[in-house]
Amino acid sequence: MAYLVRTLDRELDELLPLTSAIAIDGLKGVGKTETALRRSDTAWYLDNPAQRSIIEADFDLTSAPTGTLLIDEWQLLPQVWDSVRRDVDRGAAPGRFLLTGSATPASAGGTHSGAGRILSLRMRPMALHERGAAVPTVSIADLLAGTQGEIRGDTTFTVVDYARAITSSGMPGIMSAPPRLQRGMLDAFLQRIIDRDLPDQGFTVRRPEVLRRWLAAYAAATSTTTAYSRLLDATTAGDGSQPAKSTTIAYRDHLTRLWLLDPVPGWVPANNQIRRLQQAPKHHLADPALAARVLDLSDRALLGPAGAHMMGPLFESLVALGVRVAAQAAEATVSHLRTGNGNHEIDLIVQGVEGQILAIEAKLAAAVSDADVRHVLWLREQMPDRVVDLVVVTAGTTAYRRPDGVAVVPLALLGA
Repeated sequence: MAYLVRTLDRELDELLPLTSAIAIDGLKGVGKTETALRRSDTAWYLDNPAQRSIIEADFDLTSAPTGTLLIDEWQLLPQVWDSVRRDVDRGAAPGRFLLTGSATPASAGGTHSGAGRILSLRMRPMALHERGAAVPTVSIADLLAGTQGEIRGDTTFTVVDYARAITSSGMPGIMSAPPRLQRGMLDAFLQRIIDRDLPDQGFTVRRPEVLRRWLAAYAAATSTTTAYSRLLDATTAGDGSQPAKSTTIAYRDHLTRLWLLDPVPGWVPANNQIRRLQQAPKHHLADPALAARVLDLSDRALLGPAGAHMMGPLFESLVALGVRVAAQAAEATVSHLRTGNGNHEIDLIVQGVEGQILAIEAKLAAAVSDADVRHVLWLREQMPDRVVDLVVVTAGTTAYRRPDGVAVVPLALLGA
């Protein structure tokens, strides 16, 4: 398939000429290597034992050719991180190194953090605005900067299209395949995590069926702050057996290192004017398609009786994916807001580098009522000097601004 330009490409265009080393981290299959190769003169693949053994014998990287060097799957030889750091300290030229990694090493083995030497960027599965299915008219960066202008645009996307976007995946090698092949590839992806990737992290899955039950419980809790203790309860088998708490904590930790879990943290701003905010994360898998697959939900099932209860949460997860991809390019962070008593909840809080706030709600509906905007309007009342805009992302067809100032934007029209 033809290369689809990623939002991360924009970041690399800006940053690679300014710094000696950039690490691109993210889930296997999201396209890290392909994106990095477009900017590399030479590539070393550490999943190739022959190339790995050469680097093991040359930690000073004296054999590295000039130009931009891609070191792919660097976590398979964690010490190479220190080799790059030392080369940066010796004055490596801007754009000298690109590193890609699909896991955080289970044991760093004494490696330096790389702070101040190696810039880390996250690559997530492709957001809807990166898939080429629609042309966005509203920009997260412009909303944050207060330069968006008129909220306008129309799309032919319907809830049927969003269901397909959820289940087809944002991984480039999967999303363009026929539906049956997509399902098989997602199943194989999940199985590989259990059979290969987790053992590579030093964690052996003794009872794969228990891990699958836990993943299903996590997926069913998508876009919620369900306590991990309740996820544990949901993992109980039909025979009443339940995994140990320590086992499920290990699942969470190791799957996070593999970038499979991508929770949205609770928002706790500095100099907080709002008291008693909850810090529990909202649960999300890295790709909504993985959540749908582990729950055995096709696009048709999401629109029918069997899966309708998950369409809203998975739509929110698709929104969160797009907002996080766009926010990273705008140097912004993404959190969610929930007050301690649960009186106010906002799906996504995007905070810019100057402390400005963009509040976003995700609603699986075309029409937006006053009830749908009451929480974001409340936030603007609490922090009028910091809230730059309010948005409700919908499954509707037209972008517009309400009389109260809230922008209503179909997800297909929201871009970076």
